[in-house]
Amino acid sequence: MRVTSIAVAACACVACGAVSLARGAGYPTKPIRMVVPWSPGGTSDTTARILGQKMTEAWGQQVVIDTRPGASGIIGTELAMRAPADGYTVLHANISQFATNPSLYKVNYDTLRDFAPVSLLAAAPQLLVVNPGVPARSVRELVQVARARPDALNFGSGGAGTIAYPAGELFKMLTGVDMRHIPYKGTILALNDLIAGQVHVVFSDMPIALPHTTTGKVRALAVTGAKRTPLLPAMPTVAEGGVPGYAIENSWGLFVPRNVPSEIVARLNAEVIRIHELQEVKDRYGVLGLEAVTSTPEQFAQYIRNESAKYSKIIKATGAKVD
Repeated sequence: MRVTSIAVAACACVACGAVSLARGAGYPTKPIRMVVPWSPGGTSDTTARILGQKMTEAWGQQVVIDTRPGASGIIGTELAMRAPADGYTVLHANISQFATNPSLYKVNYDTLRDFAPVSLLAAAPQLLVVNPGVPARSVRELVQVARARPDALNFGSGGAGTIAYPAGELFKMLTGVDMRHIPYKGTILALNDLIAGQVHVVFSDMPIALPHTTTGKVRALAVTGAKRTPLLPAMPTVAEGGVPGYAIENSWGLFVPRNVPSEIVARLNAEVIRIHELQEVKDRYGVLGLEAVTSTPEQFAQYIRNESAKYSKIIKATGAKVD
């Protein structure tokens, strides 16, 4: 995905939805609930609060962040799915809900059947971090340590449905090493155990891992995207570190339950695009290691199809499964 091209195309399509937008001009007339299916303090919660604050300021109606963690995001996602189709419940989801969970769990939702995509929101690579006790200062050295100590290393994640799980499984498959997966109920919990020495490796969201890299509590080895991130320009990618073909990127998007009127979807989409063009918002996302992106609902739907197919292949190829 080239998020820049999506953003440009999205802006061009705002005019196309002008008629629908005008019909939805009365929305909103009461507070909006933004469901976040992850723990408070994580990346999803933080970015949802940035977006919700700006929507509240613009519309004069409170956007209430409702964190509903559990079951790799499934609990909150299904809660949002069952909400009335009136536009007053929105879902702030990441790639786990719409691309990895359906291939790992028996979920009661189909993303494109049960939700209306509004827009992409953000994109970012993961940060590969290790406990300082692991004698590796590069990806190549981590592979060497893992090969020298079969079954001795483990990697933690925020749950089997999170992007960190296929990130670790793909790393294992492409390098031929073995690391035991330890799932948690949130990436923050996995990172806490990494710092404590109970976990050796985590493919972490950048915002929650970066502060600990500066204090020396964890050691960063690489970013997982196909290209380096401007936030850490000197940090190599996993592929550059000696694992050709490795590329994993997290992303976030906004949804509403199916059957929400198209006029409301168009109004939400236009507001997301406006907010993400604000330099203040771009800067706040940048501090978190994220790129603020947008799309049309149609482009987001196609992105979901592409990412679902991609992660389905990864999960099948690696033999990844729920622990």
